[in-house]
Amino acid sequence: MPYRSWGTVKRALLVGALSSCTAHAWAETIVQAPREVNWQDFLGVNVQFDAFAPDVYQKQMTRLDQLGLSRVRWRLDWANLEPAKGEYNLARLDAAMNAARLHHYSVLAYLTGSAEFVSSAPAGASNSDQYPPEDFNIFAERMTALSQYYPDVDSWQVWNEPNISWLPLTDPKAYYSLLTLTANAIREAMPGKTVVTAAMAYYGQMLGSTGNLLRSMLDMGLADQNLVAAYNPYSDYPEGDSVQDRDFLLRANEMNSLLHTAGINNVWATEWGWSSYGGPLPTQQAVGLQTQANYTLRRLALMSALDYQRIFLFSLSDTDRPVSPRERNYGLLDLKGEPKPVYHALQNFLRITGPTLRPDTLPLVVSVPEDLYAVPWTRPDGSHVLMAWSESRAHLNIPGIKTATLYDPLSGRHSDLADAMGVDVALKPTLQILVWKP
Repeated sequence: MPYRSWGTVKRALLVGALSSCTAHAWAETIVQAPREVNWQDFLGVNVQFDAFAPDVYQKQMTRLDQLGLSRVRWRLDWANLEPAKGEYNLARLDAAMNAARLHHYSVLAYLTGSAEFVSSAPAGASNSDQYPPEDFNIFAERMTALSQYYPDVDSWQVWNEPNISWLPLTDPKAYYSLLTLTANAIREAMPGKTVVTAAMAYYGQMLGSTGNLLRSMLDMGLADQNLVAAYNPYSDYPEGDSVQDRDFLLRANEMNSLLHTAGINNVWATEWGWSSYGGPLPTQQAVGLQTQANYTLRRLALMSALDYQRIFLFSLSDTDRPVSPRERNYGLLDLKGEPKPVYHALQNFLRITGPTLRPDTLPLVVSVPEDLYAVPWTRPDGSHVLMAWSESRAHLNIPGIKTATLYDPLSGRHSDLADAMGVDVALKPTLQILVWKP
C-alpha cells in the first residue's frame, strides 16, 4: 500500500467516475469462474520481512507457512537501499532474503521510490522519492543488479503506483520508457525472469488527469512487450465503492477484458485489502478487526472467480512505519507476529475450500434473493462448494440438495443441514460456504 493521503487521492480519482458505471436496480450476482483456481499459485501476500527484527520475521514466515501459501510480494525502497550514490544498505535485506529462501517462497520483488542522488525533485523537496529519477538508465542498472544479486527472486516489478505517486504529475510516456528500458535490461542479464508493470493504483486512473496509465501503455504497445500487467483494486467495500452498482465487478471485468483482449496473458492484482484501524481519520470509514476479516473473505471470493491470474493480499503484517493509523493496520498479523481475526478467517476459508477449486454452476434455487452474492465451485473430490452472502439475511432453498454442511469461516463454526424437501440456507451479510456431495 503506498504511503499517501488516502482520502485526497481517492476523491480526486473517483469523484464522478461512477457515472461511467451502469447503475441498476438490485439483482442477484452470480460469479462463475473462467478457470480453475489453485490457492498456492493464485493467492500471495505482501511482505516486508526486512523491516522487522529476525525473531519477528521468522514468526511471520511460520504463520505464512501455516496458511499453506508460498507467494510473496516484497517491497524494496531504493532510497533506503542506496542512501548515497554507490553506498548500499543491504545487510537487513540480505538476512531476510536468506531466511525466506529456506521457506522456498516464490518472490515478486518491486523497486520503488527514487534514491535522493538521482531524484528529479526540486532542491529542498521533502518527498524526493516520489519524483521519478532524472536518469532512467541508473534505475534500470540498479534493478538489474538486484535481479543478479538475488537470483532466487522469480519476478521483478517496475515501481509501484506511479499513476498517483509520481510528482509533479504522472507522465505515461516517461513511465513506459522506464518500464521497457528496465524490462529489457533485466531480461538481457537474467533471461527467463518475469517482469511486471508497476501496480497501478485502483484501475490506472491518473491523479490530476482524466487519462488512464494502463490504457495509455496499451496504446504505446504494452501488449507486445511480454509483460505481466498489474493494478491494485482497492475500494471501500468488497463489492466496490458503490455497493449497489457492484462497481468493483464492473471495473475489474472491464479492465481485465481490455488487457486480455489486447494480448496481455497475465493480469495480477498486486495489492488489495482493508485496514483494521479504528480511527481517527476523517477520510475513510473505521473498519475494525472483525470487519477487516469479513471484507477480506468476501473480496477473496469475488476475485477468485474473476479473470485474474494472480492476486496478492495486502498485507501479511501490520507495520510500525511513521505513517497514518490506517496504513499501519493492514496486516493478517500484528506487530509481534500474532494472528488477527482476519488471519484465522483466511485459514478457515482455505481449509474449507481445499487447495484447488474448479468452476461450477449455481444449483437450482427457489426464489433467489435480489441481494445474493454467490460463487459456485467444485472440489477435485466431486464435492460442490457454494460461497454466498446476503445483506438482507435472505434464505436459499435448494431442492436438489438433501444434506449439506454450512461453514462460517469467520467464526470457525459449521452446521449440518438435512431436509428431504431440500436444504434451507440462512445467509448472513458475511461469507458462508455450503459444501455438499452430489
